Amino acid sequence: QVHLAESGGGLVQAGGSLRLSCSASGRDFSTYAVSWFRQAPGKWREFVASDSWSGGKIHYGDSVKGRFTFSRDNDKYMVYLQMNDLKPEDTALYYCAAGTNMGSDYEGAYMYWGQGTQVTVSS
Repeated sequence: QVHLAESGGGLVQAGGSLRLSCSASGRDFSTYAVSWFRQAPGKWREFVASDSWSGGKIHYGDSVKGRFTFSRDNDKYMVYLQMNDLKPEDTALYYCAAGTNMGSDYEGAYMYWGQGTQVTVSS
């Protein structure tokens, strides 16, 4: 069992930056792949970034490549998403998720989810 809690969301102007954090608890967190997804009002949940349990296999959704950076600290049970050059279309509820996969971009591959943190980017 893994419990996840996101933080760090807020309101920012276009071009600004935010750093999201995901705090994890539970056994064997380092053995889980972790990802970030987001969901804007009226839209499907969208893959943002993920990494396998072993690390080093980070990949990103096309819409955030070059602007967002995923990182994790297994010793601290923390996952981060550094978001730079934010755009209004990045406005969404951002979720952290964990699962026993190799860093999938499919939300069904993740069994544990946080409650989400809201990011709003004004133009």
